[in-house]
Amino acid sequence: MREALFLKQNKERWASYEKTPSRDPDELADRFIRLTDDLAFARTFYPKSKTVAYLNGLASTIHLAIYKNKKEKQNRIVTFWKYELPLVMARYQRQLLYAFLFFTCFVCIGVLSARYDENFVRLILGDGYVNMTNENIEKGDPFGVYKSADPIMMFLGIAVNNIYVSFRVFVMGLLGGVGTIYGLFYNGVMLGSFEYYFFEKGLGGASILVVFIHGTLEISAIIIAGAAGMVLGNSILFPRTYTRMQSMLMGARDGIKIIIGLLPVFLAAAFLEGFITRHTGMPAWLSLAILLGSLAFILYYFVIYPRALRRRMTSGAFTMPE
Repeated sequence: MREALFLKQNKERWASYEKTPSRDPDELADRFIRLTDDLAFARTFYPKSKTVAYLNGLASTIHLAIYKNKKEKQNRIVTFWKYELPLVMARYQRQLLYAFLFFTCFVCIGVLSARYDENFVRLILGDGYVNMTNENIEKGDPFGVYKSADPIMMFLGIAVNNIYVSFRVFVMGLLGGVGTIYGLFYNGVMLGSFEYYFFEKGLGGASILVVFIHGTLEISAIIIAGAAGMVLGNSILFPRTYTRMQSMLMGARDGIKIIIGLLPVFLAAAFLEGFITRHTGMPAWLSLAILLGSLAFILYYFVIYPRALRRRMTSGAFTMPE
């Protein structure tokens, strides 16, 4: 995008920030986030322009207004989790929906494939895992695999693997989104065949109560990582008024924010799998409480809260508890 077009698209908004200062903390935070995004863009593409100095000064003014008379400083990390990440998610709810629909479709493919091909489960999960699980079922401990390793080492290994999987699903968006869809396909088919295997053994309900203690967060995070990959893919395929490189950089920036936002989710899932899931005999109500609590958090933070925050921004109805 040429600098002239960049200025034309944004100068009225910047002027309004100067002419109508706000004391509302939420609105100030939104202005600051949008200005820092503009400043980052200007520094990248117009590093020697006066626009950079102007935006830096305007952002500094709003920054001081945010912190003025505060008893405690609201640092960058708080701003990221409370405003920046939810606002990014609010912009990409459609991609999140598409990722969910793709993943659900692929789970169904896994279920149907396992039902009509008796060798499919072994092909996807591996002979070693299937044989071990069959032995555990005969021993009366079908989910014994979760007790087989030291919980700390299990936590660390699972956390690293989950973060790697999510980052790979995101980066494959560089292939125009096709790679991300393949990543969702692989994980969805694996989940579908996995669940069909246990349902076929008469252990479907038990598998949900045990596996989804950690699986709710883990699977949700993979879907959200898929949405981040689609954001990256769309930025390459549909650059709009930007150059393809500019659009890709903007898509990559937003996608990385989403992936960073998933890190605590994967750590929580790894903790649950390493330390909690191994207690396969826990009461059903406790398993359901963890499962439903995890699902409620995902829906609230990544869907409900972002939409509500965006509506508040649009309507101007900002409130901040004292």
